[in-house]
Amino acid sequence: MTELSKPQQASAAGPEPVPAPRVGPRRRTGIGVLLLPLAGLLVALGVWWLLTSVLELIHPAVLPPPGAVLSAFAAAPGQFLEHAGDTTVETVVGFVLSSACGVLIGLSLAASRVLERMFTPLLVAVNAVPKIALGPLLVGALGWGQKPVLTMVFLLCFFPIVLSTATGLTSTPADLAELARSLDASRWQAFRKVRLPAALPQIFVGLKVAMPLAAIGAVIGEFQAGESGLGYLIVQAGGVGDTATAWAAIILIGLMSILLYFALVSLERLALPWVRDTTSRG
Repeated sequence: MTELSKPQQASAAGPEPVPAPRVGPRRRTGIGVLLLPLAGLLVALGVWWLLTSVLELIHPAVLPPPGAVLSAFAAAPGQFLEHAGDTTVETVVGFVLSSACGVLIGLSLAASRVLERMFTPLLVAVNAVPKIALGPLLVGALGWGQKPVLTMVFLLCFFPIVLSTATGLTSTPADLAELARSLDASRWQAFRKVRLPAALPQIFVGLKVAMPLAAIGAVIGEFQAGESGLGYLIVQAGGVGDTATAWAAIILIGLMSILLYFALVSLERLALPWVRDTTSRG
């Protein structure tokens, strides 16, 4: 009996198993995380410089060159940082208040169909009112200072939080709800162990939508009732035609919003570590 060759032995034994491809989570390098936003910033600055300094398509009274804005900030950095601190405090405090109230209202709407039908149209109507039209009324009722500013922040950003909370709590996956029922979980146990954890990603979506709105609300409030803050500085600088100072304040508002948004994203990753492990961006 002739000895089989190695290929014949392999075919007789069956096909060799093909090693499975290694599949692992995509890890972003720290270099990419830093370089890509920096590259986008450099592109934006280049376009800004090109439009204002080289092509001169935009009048300096509307948008001054980057050098003029940088010079305005360098002339009084302490003043800018002081106003930025006031706006940041107002944004964060108003956001925390609206988040607490928004989550509680969303819980109430999700817990009772009667309350949902009674108050959802009212909440939609309040959200549809142009908030800037309420500014003079808030000044007349609350005076000048932080109270009308915080109220403006609250009015502008609480609705997304209410909506995301109510939606998350009323869209629990059917298999999880059935599992809680099969284990004879009480209503409180099902809420704490199943419904709330399942709703947290949706709640954080509403929080991330509301965070930039909180900064907008703080600036709008400072426009009309503020005694300090970046919005107040923009009004003062615009009144005397100092557009470079106004644009420096606008850029600081954008930077503040970016920092607060990514602080919230970091908090979400710490609070919900399982979300990144169970979802994929494709």
